[in-house]
Amino acid sequence: MTQQNAWTGDPVDEVLPARNLLLFGFQHVLVMAASPITAVFLVGKALNFSDAVTTSLICATFLVCGLGSILQSFGPAGFGARLPFIMVPGGAPIAIFLAIAQQTDVQTAVGAVILTAAFYFVALPVFRRLLRYFPPVVVGTMLLLVSINLVRIYGGTITGKPGSEGFADPVNVGLALATIVLTVIFARVFTGTLRRIAVMLGLIAGSLLAFALGHMSVSGVLDGPVVALPQLMPFGMPKFDLYAALPLIVFSIISMAEATGQTIATADIVGRRGDAHAIVPSTIRGDAVASLLGGLFGTSLIITSGENVGIVRATGVKSRYVTAAAGVILVLMALFAPVGRLATALPGPVVGGTAVIVFSIIGVIGIDLLRRVDLREHGPMVTLASALSMGLLPILVPGVYSQFPQWAQMILGNGLAAGTITAVIVNAMFGATSGQADPSTKQAGREAVAE
Repeated sequence: MTQQNAWTGDPVDEVLPARNLLLFGFQHVLVMAASPITAVFLVGKALNFSDAVTTSLICATFLVCGLGSILQSFGPAGFGARLPFIMVPGGAPIAIFLAIAQQTDVQTAVGAVILTAAFYFVALPVFRRLLRYFPPVVVGTMLLLVSINLVRIYGGTITGKPGSEGFADPVNVGLALATIVLTVIFARVFTGTLRRIAVMLGLIAGSLLAFALGHMSVSGVLDGPVVALPQLMPFGMPKFDLYAALPLIVFSIISMAEATGQTIATADIVGRRGDAHAIVPSTIRGDAVASLLGGLFGTSLIITSGENVGIVRATGVKSRYVTAAAGVILVLMALFAPVGRLATALPGPVVGGTAVIVFSIIGVIGIDLLRRVDLREHGPMVTLASALSMGLLPILVPGVYSQFPQWAQMILGNGLAAGTITAVIVNAMFGATSGQADPSTKQAGREAVAE
């Protein structure tokens, strides 16, 4: 009998051997590393930061993501969900952060992050009363849209920007496909611990293949300082402009809805006892603290990660101590500069290939929730159809709302926001409990997740 099977408590509370904690934690880090690296480089390039400032921001982002992951994993005093969560800078918040910085200045953008973190605490009591409007049909739809949107975004790391030199380079696309294929092979051939780290093995194998083909360089990893200390308030004192911060504050409401879906899905996957909805406020408080800390270090919002849900489902490793270990690794990476530089050396197509398969698993989780809903009923069917219509349109047809006012683009042009809001409203029109699965269906769903 393995230690996993011998454990009689909640799987989420199992303390694995140190070797496994480090191994599984490192896998989480490898999968999520692309998000903070991509976010910082995007901001640095758009705002013309120096290499020194960019490096400092990378270290700061790793530090805050690590501390936030530890907070979510342990959840002291209701700050954190006590679930296996990894935290990252979200894609939409980065875009909004950039827009604020370009329209005003970076100090105002940082101030907007801090104001938004404070808004989480103000809005949470009201948002808690709305949680009943997020039954399986809404959460499942949201996870499906998250998956599709993230696959589209990270697909760009495989192909490059349309119209640019080397767009859809067959070698890059081939590296991404090879990474996916290798991950699937490892998941099929290996058993036990090796099967659980199939995603990490796929990423490593894809990187070695890229290195052999001359598409990965590690020459600069040992250049520069060994220890890097993130700088507090790197852009000086933040400026607080409530009007400029409004787009990010509005997004925080969508972020709370997304955190709701991720919490419910993760609690279900790991077999957490009790009402998953009751954990949601703790998740949001953890997001608020991490975002506040991120603002002080000059980053955008730091929120719970969607790719984390896919990793937990793919590996079957449910212990929150694994993500706590990942948080410790991220903190060490923030302080040990060569490790951070090595992370930036990972080839984009390989990271993109890994991200695509992990994000697709999130879609599978959404489908698993939706199959618990009786879609033969009129209400759930219309809810799902209308939400997918509003959510997929801006994802699949970018710029469809480009001629609309800016405030409308911010909501309608965000597929996740438009789809989630539509699902909540239409489901409420047909009755707030519309789309709830019957007990037998829920039990069947739990059994499917446990397999």
